[in-house]
Amino acid sequence: MRINENYRNIQDSYLFSTVGKKVAAYAASHPDARIIRLGIGDVTRPLCPAVIDALHRAVSEMGTPEGFHGYIPSEQGYPFLREAVAGHYAERGVTLSPEEIFISDGAKSDLGNLLDLFDADNTVLIPDPVYPAYVDANVMAGRRVRYVDATPDNGFLPLPDADLDADLVYICSPNNPTGAVYDHAGLAAWVDYALRRGALLLFDAAYEAFVSDPALPRTIYEVEGARSCAIEICSLSKTAGFTGTRCGYTIVPRELKFGGMSLNAMWLRRQSTKFNGVPYIVQRAAEAVFTPEGWSQCMESIDYYRENARIIAGTLDELGIFYTGGIHSPYIWLRCPGGLDSWAFFDLLLEKANVVGTPGAGFGVNGEGFFRLTAFGQRESTREAMQRFADLARTL
Repeated sequence: MRINENYRNIQDSYLFSTVGKKVAAYAASHPDARIIRLGIGDVTRPLCPAVIDALHRAVSEMGTPEGFHGYIPSEQGYPFLREAVAGHYAERGVTLSPEEIFISDGAKSDLGNLLDLFDADNTVLIPDPVYPAYVDANVMAGRRVRYVDATPDNGFLPLPDADLDADLVYICSPNNPTGAVYDHAGLAAWVDYALRRGALLLFDAAYEAFVSDPALPRTIYEVEGARSCAIEICSLSKTAGFTGTRCGYTIVPRELKFGGMSLNAMWLRRQSTKFNGVPYIVQRAAEAVFTPEGWSQCMESIDYYRENARIIAGTLDELGIFYTGGIHSPYIWLRCPGGLDSWAFFDLLLEKANVVGTPGAGFGVNGEGFFRLTAFGQRESTREAMQRFADLARTL
């Protein structure tokens, strides 16, 4: 029996697992330390009332013979939820057919599973720094991975070069980890590149709900031509606090055809074989997110996190520390104080201030010397964490 040798080419531990282990070891040896976590992107606000009500109703339905639901009629998801997602896009002027919408258990799963549709010989282009799952999923499959530099010089928003050679391109906007957001012209440049090269864009829109400027695109399909070259993946994890409830969706337009085959039909076939769908009660909860009441309640939590981001950014402004993000994103990407490298600052911040962030080096070569903080904490904890941060930074 032969194993997949590509697993030798990835780190032994996923970035956030490494961070978790280091924090756990520190906590075990310092039991009195009050550690504040602004590292991993988990939310802290509870599910909104509209979602909870929908969950309760769905659970009650499942306890009756007439309301019981077994296997989902379609691996794409229930029509009621796909229609709700289509309505959400319609508010941005984007028309989608429910048949182009696939309900999933989250963006991370689909971003990896979509690779089933493409030959391992394809070249993948990924920005650096980047969410590490993009890289690992492709290295596990043995694909060639090339990088495009995201740096302070381009605002961490790289644009395509005519000489770039790629078949699959990952784009995340608002970006994880840098918090940078493409404008319409920036996304249009990538769409034009993909159309010219016959490449496919995998657009991660997991943080679209944080975009407050109506002039900024929240979906790739606001760009003309994107339906012919882009798959969009989104999640309710940050939008509605579904990190533990698990629900997202992927858009595969019917126009997407490569090698004479429809990616929409291929993805449906793949899901029919390897996925049994998201639970009925979770899909009913997700449907409630897209009601006027549910959306308003979810935006209250988004505004709460935006205020946390403002507090973090305000502290960095006072200290004169360079950063991006924090306006249309829950992430703040900062240059490490005192010229420290990423992991050295991680250790110092944990040991001296009992605050946890994420070292930028874990997101790629261009992340060295940078650090990510998240706005997903509780308000008073965020204020205290930034006071501790400031006290430490002033000593460096």
